[in-house]
Amino acid sequence: MEEIYSRINDLAKKYKDYTASNLSKLVKIKSLSKEERDVQLELKQQMGEAGFDEVFIDGLGNVIGRIGNGKKILAIDGHMDTVDMGNLENWDFDPLGGEIKDGFVHGRGTVDQEGGPAAFVTTGRILKELGFDKDLTIYFVGSVMEEDCDGLCWKYIVEEDKIKPDFVISTEPTNLNIYRGHRGRMEMHVSFYGVSSHGSAPERGKNAIYMASKVALEIEKLNERLAFDEFLGRGSVTISEFVSETPSLCAVSDFARLHLDRRLTWGETKESAVAEIEQLIEGMNAHVEVLHYEEEAYTGLRYGMEKYYPTWKIPE
Repeated sequence: MEEIYSRINDLAKKYKDYTASNLSKLVKIKSLSKEERDVQLELKQQMGEAGFDEVFIDGLGNVIGRIGNGKKILAIDGHMDTVDMGNLENWDFDPLGGEIKDGFVHGRGTVDQEGGPAAFVTTGRILKELGFDKDLTIYFVGSVMEEDCDGLCWKYIVEEDKIKPDFVISTEPTNLNIYRGHRGRMEMHVSFYGVSSHGSAPERGKNAIYMASKVALEIEKLNERLAFDEFLGRGSVTISEFVSETPSLCAVSDFARLHLDRRLTWGETKESAVAEIEQLIEGMNAHVEVLHYEEEAYTGLRYGMEKYYPTWKIPE
């Protein structure tokens, strides 16, 4: 066993520059969610050149490479879409430059998360070079649209591609630690319906902004009461967007909406999280909804799911 570990380490060192070069090529290609076509073609080419047994792009646009053909299935995943660059004046370097300097690759997506796929391309090359012959099928997945909807890509892979792994390794960055669990996440809208009136007589209306503001302060306090888990920590909730509507800027607002980003610890569920917010709006003309995502992938396929991603953890 020590001998094979030594050979793997030697090959990993040998292919250090190869890995960095592949990552640099990926980073140079802008790849926002729903716009991953070009970077996916580059990743597919890299997998093919590394000697994968099979490489294909599925209907949603995920690049899937396979090595081996055994009964047990291992999947290694890394998403290929990135968030946008924001204000370019805040960057000290070109975020799409892919510069290799001082032992690092610089640019948007190097860490979150194209570094993972660049590494697993090298993994595949090493496995082929070592003559991998275990009773195992390994799928290497460069997934899409993760930044917009975390679980959409794998919902498609499991339900449409019919790939159901026995074990999955996510290449999300962990500072080289092994993570065995993660808090869940969900997104909610809390909508408030007021009554408009002229701005000179606000007492005749019911201001939806005031309604939402009172609940917003209670949501902030809710963080102190959310469930706690010794391993995953406490659940959390934050308001990430506050929008309102009004017939006129000289009128009382008749609609307001809060967008909630809710992180779920062990034992918390979609139902329990919704119930907590419903308690805060009791007696108000307001309602809570869990969001549904449905957008068109770069392949032209429309696909969607509820924006609820359950908490998970596995034993040590």
